[in-house]
Amino acid sequence: ASAQFQLAVPVAVVFAPGSVPGDLPRPLPFRDVQEMEISVNLRTSITSRYETVYRSTTAQEEAALDVATAREADAALHLLQDASLGTLTVYVVPETSSHLPQGISVYVGKHRSALVRAGGGLAALRTRLQQLMQVMSFTASSIATALSDRVPDGQLGPDARRHLKSSLAYEITFSLLNPDPKSHAVDWDIEDAVNRYVQPVLDKLSLVANFSVDSQILYYAVLGVTPRFDKESSSFLLSAHSLPHVINPVEARLGSSAASLYPVLNFLLYVPERSHSPLYIQDKDGASVSTNAFHSPRWGGIMVYNVETPASPQASLPLHVDVDMVRVMEVFLAQLRLLFGLSREELPPEFLLESPGNEGLADWELDRLLWAHTVENIATVSTTLTSLAQLLDKIGNIVIKDDVASEVYRAVTSAQSAMAKLAVGHLHSAFQASKEAVTSSERAFFDPSLLHLLYFPDDQKFAIYIPLFLPMAVPILLSLAKIVREARQRKKEPTKMD
Repeated sequence: ASAQFQLAVPVAVVFAPGSVPGDLPRPLPFRDVQEMEISVNLRTSITSRYETVYRSTTAQEEAALDVATAREADAALHLLQDASLGTLTVYVVPETSSHLPQGISVYVGKHRSALVRAGGGLAALRTRLQQLMQVMSFTASSIATALSDRVPDGQLGPDARRHLKSSLAYEITFSLLNPDPKSHAVDWDIEDAVNRYVQPVLDKLSLVANFSVDSQILYYAVLGVTPRFDKESSSFLLSAHSLPHVINPVEARLGSSAASLYPVLNFLLYVPERSHSPLYIQDKDGASVSTNAFHSPRWGGIMVYNVETPASPQASLPLHVDVDMVRVMEVFLAQLRLLFGLSREELPPEFLLESPGNEGLADWELDRLLWAHTVENIATVSTTLTSLAQLLDKIGNIVIKDDVASEVYRAVTSAQSAMAKLAVGHLHSAFQASKEAVTSSERAFFDPSLLHLLYFPDDQKFAIYIPLFLPMAVPILLSLAKIVREARQRKKEPTKMD
């Protein structure tokens, strides 16, 4: 199905006193609109529209900028900004401003604003603005990734199909694998770690989808791959090419994805058995991975947690092990960001990005995720309804109930509403409409009354009924033929006259 998307991004460029370029085309305030075409395929096109308002700072904004550091300015300006999803505000500060460190021209905060050092005129400013849009808003690659099902394989990047598909909900499972409980008594405070480190991230992502979290401990669960012993380091090694073979044996023990309606993210902490300790993971170049962990696209991640060998060989078994949950959660949260496509791209050296802190992702990163998921949801609705239409064309005698028809109408209306909201820059309402469209389209497509097994093609009907009715039809047809012949003979015989 063809689709033409128009994505509008409201941008405000605010000039602090002493930062206004001398080559502005007209006095402040004024508006400027820039459009860029993103080609996906012959039937899908995307127009990105940046609606920029250039203005001077207000008295409140000048007071907020009158602080020592860029971080303090970002926090103060956040209280004065438009909190709408998808909006961006760029504050241009004088070239001699002390907010930005030496050698830094652009500071990206953890909300929806950035500080840009003035200098070089309007052309240099617009170059920096374009770079900022690539960082803080959607990009051609992020939209192409969201529409990966419509993009030819040759045009996709290597990470295009690594990210999780958009879904209404996700299930997260933390598993502790202890293959040698006789040697290791492992204790992990997963509940406190989830509440302290994971829950703030999930609260931020609650706009995107619903999340459920559970945990489990699996004993005598091995990786299924025998590590190689390295004499030089007196340790065991897992090479990069053996890592794909680790997941299948472990997944059979998890049992979480079998009964789930939604994608399951698995995060496994593996404590190697005493006979294979210490165990280290190698990358493709043969170097040890610093985190001793790896992740599998659209599945989850595994971290190997080595236990220190006791100094005394006569130490009593099992050894009590307290897992350092801070170190573990740092790795798992980084893997969670990778699974959602929130990995930060390489930036120019003059860019400085503020850490999102305990929330795990910045506000503008959440917006990037919503842009991609909204477009993906609309494309999914289009594909689902197209498949439903093809099913109806193939089965001519199928019956469409009123509730199924209303779900189809609701899906189309919600998808059109989402596209209209995207075109005017209302990201939050567009995303909500796209979720409603996905829900309605899936209800219609998976309605039990449309089960194709309930309807048979005509050739199958003939194949079923001919063996039943043909034996009965033969004597009837023969009898009819005999009656017809007798009737014809009576007509041919002359009538006898007395």
